[in-house]
Amino acid sequence: MRIQEITDTLKQDASFNSQALLKIAQQQNSLLVEFSDLTDDDVSKLTALISQLDCFVQSDSQKVQALISLRAFQQLIAVWNKFFAEDVDQLQAIFDQHKMIWKTGSFEYDLTNTAMIYGIMNNTPDSFYDGGRYQGSTALLNHVEEMINSGADVIEVNGQTTRPGFTEVTPEVEMERTIPLIKDIKKHFPEVNIAIDTYKLPVMKAALDEGVSIINDVNAFTDDPGKLELLADSNAGLLTMHSSRGHEYHNLTTGMHDFFVKNIHDLNAAGIDSDRIAIDQGIGYSKVVHGAQDYSMIRNLDQFNDLKRPMMVAISRKGFFGDLLGIAKDDRLPMTLVTEAAMYLEGGRILRVHDVKETQQLVTLLDQVQNSFWIEGVGNSANI
Repeated sequence: MRIQEITDTLKQDASFNSQALLKIAQQQNSLLVEFSDLTDDDVSKLTALISQLDCFVQSDSQKVQALISLRAFQQLIAVWNKFFAEDVDQLQAIFDQHKMIWKTGSFEYDLTNTAMIYGIMNNTPDSFYDGGRYQGSTALLNHVEEMINSGADVIEVNGQTTRPGFTEVTPEVEMERTIPLIKDIKKHFPEVNIAIDTYKLPVMKAALDEGVSIINDVNAFTDDPGKLELLADSNAGLLTMHSSRGHEYHNLTTGMHDFFVKNIHDLNAAGIDSDRIAIDQGIGYSKVVHGAQDYSMIRNLDQFNDLKRPMMVAISRKGFFGDLLGIAKDDRLPMTLVTEAAMYLEGGRILRVHDVKETQQLVTLLDQVQNSFWIEGVGNSANI
């Protein structure tokens, strides 16, 4: 049997049907795969198997073609040897080409078909949700421990809010708030991955010197050549954020997509590999605070799946929930989880949250559902 991905052949055909199918495949993280050199029995078994994965499949006496989501493709690999004696290596080679890996220092995450949980640890007096809530080293470390025990993959420290109308602090003040906390976390929880949310070069440098593995920059790193030089000389992961606070778009989605294409190109040109880069749409950083643009960015997330980089979902307890639904910040968890679930299903892979335990439950449930395919003779393949 010969197995090959033929998704890219659609790019060579300018017809409406081919371009529409390509767009669908990109948005839905799906592959167009062709199976050839088949026996009649192979055609029958393969068509039935792919159909049970709820994917579109078409066959004739010579070949089978299918549009298969990456989740279904991974399940196909898992059950393949129960139906066919060989050729699973061809499937695995195709899947490996589409793995979405995020490398951050000594940590590496496979986010192809699951999400990671990115816990927020603000040490600020004025952050929109938990500003001033955790005072002193003991309270901060207790909360860090709680998040780790609840399933956080990353702990992100923050010494200055960038909420709408924020007051900037000096790098010195920001470092006073973050560097001792980073040292404490490293001392008490040496195995945890630590990130910092900062747009200031001196703070980035100090944090990297203390072993931080992820830098989250709301200015997307390209506003200061010193940032590019610093990050190129490190192995840290980058979270690069789009912001439209200073302008409006004629076409929001196209403008955002163009921004990320250029931003990733510029980071690559500076010597930063793509597998170190993750992207953030910047929900909450619109020109109009809590305006329609935030909801558009929740909806249009799948338009960036073609970039093949992990996307952050950063909507935890945001103010627009209060504006739309009239709920206080302490009552926004249910709507936060609903929105995170919607965005996760559209391709969001890094869930930046205040509520780690509940988010871990959300990911566990959705992964179970999304990976469950009932296959005759196998049963629920999610349990293999």
